[in-house]
Amino acid sequence: MKLAMRTGLAVAAAAATLATASPTAGATGDRSDQAATVHCRVRSVATDTSTLANPTRIKAAAYNQARSILAKAGSDTAAKSHPIHGTGDVPAGYGTNLLACSRDEFRAKDKNAPIKRSGMTPYHYVAVHDAARTMGIDRW
Repeated sequence: MKLAMRTGLAVAAAAATLATASPTAGATGDRSDQAATVHCRVRSVATDTSTLANPTRIKAAAYNQARSILAKAGSDTAAKSHPIHGTGDVPAGYGTNLLACSRDEFRAKDKNAPIKRSGMTPYHYVAVHDAARTMGIDRW
């Protein structure tokens, strides 16, 4: 009985993982002239502790500067995110999420680019890494 229950839970977990890993309908269309849409929203708290960046908190000024770098490079996610004010520092999850969302957005935009580095144009790659360096984040 316990074995059957564990097997059922494992199958359900695997199905849920496959369902979330499949590409969205908008990203798999036949039309290559349309940009793939990336749905990513900036979370307020990092939930997975294995992907947290090196610092536990980052300065609000550093986050705002990194946000500005990404927005100037063309990240809609960064442009729509709200600047931090009224506090001296924020959780590092704010920065890691901003970097990850911008990276995914740039990869979707640069899907058909001829020259790529980590799935992005060199300009976007440098912008993401400059923003990470500004916040002192190594892993995102």
